[in-house]
Amino acid sequence: MLETVIAGVRFKNPVIAASGTFGYGREYAELVDVSALGGICSKGLTLRPRAGNSGTRLYETPSGLLNSIGLENPGIPAFIEKELPSMKQLGTVVIANLSGSDIDEYIEGAKLLDAADVDMVELNISCPNVREGGMAFGLEPETAASVCRAVRRVLHKPLVVKLSPNAPSITAVARACVDHGADALSLVNTFKAMAIDVETRLPVFDNAIAGLSGPAIRPIALRMVWELAETASVPIIGMGGIACAEDALQFLMAGADAVQVGTNTFVHPRSITDVIDGVAAYMKKHSVKSVGELKIRRRARGEGHS
Repeated sequence: MLETVIAGVRFKNPVIAASGTFGYGREYAELVDVSALGGICSKGLTLRPRAGNSGTRLYETPSGLLNSIGLENPGIPAFIEKELPSMKQLGTVVIANLSGSDIDEYIEGAKLLDAADVDMVELNISCPNVREGGMAFGLEPETAASVCRAVRRVLHKPLVVKLSPNAPSITAVARACVDHGADALSLVNTFKAMAIDVETRLPVFDNAIAGLSGPAIRPIALRMVWELAETASVPIIGMGGIACAEDALQFLMAGADAVQVGTNTFVHPRSITDVIDGVAAYMKKHSVKSVGELKIRRRARGEGHS
């Protein structure tokens, strides 16, 4: 009933732990039955290790969370050697989130992950917390196409591209990504935002601009998934402020094939398994036989008019 297939990869259910919020899975193993998850998306990975941003990294805001982590990670070689073996033992789909400062770094990282035992690669072209690279690739169709095309040439594993909500036209960027090799799309990443300390009269974050996630962005993220699903030719993984089964169901009804749960895991570590149980209960109650049946049937243009 809950099983779903994305780009040829079979998920036991459509609920995935979002990148940067679930570590490499083992961090939550004492609190959550990790094997029950549809999948785990790793922390953002770069070719070389990154220490991340200095200063404040997390700042709570009404109905949301601002973060400026800066892609702190051990580097892809260390991930493959030290983290991936334990991730593979967790009994769920493993997705590696790949980022980079330039196309060459993306290419080299993709080559390493292609040879590693990951099930999919999620290409991060949308992180708003790194001064170079990252978000710049995801803002315009041409730059998004360039990195997708380069990664696709060296990557034989399924490729999911994570889209930025900060792009002037997310649908145009999505189309460019699909045209140049994306097997699926995930959206949305965080929205550009900031906070100011009124006592110091300075931005809270050293980089001034941070990324907003959490329930505050959910209605906008849902709208973006809905709009993209109207014309998308590849599967969609929706995310943005999902905190309960009802939230996840809205994304699945809007056209997503799966969802990712992120920020709410910090508030309630078991929320991701609660979402899975809640979706299953809803489907049973309403005699829904597959995740795909949850999608709202859209009217064809002109339907219902004389």
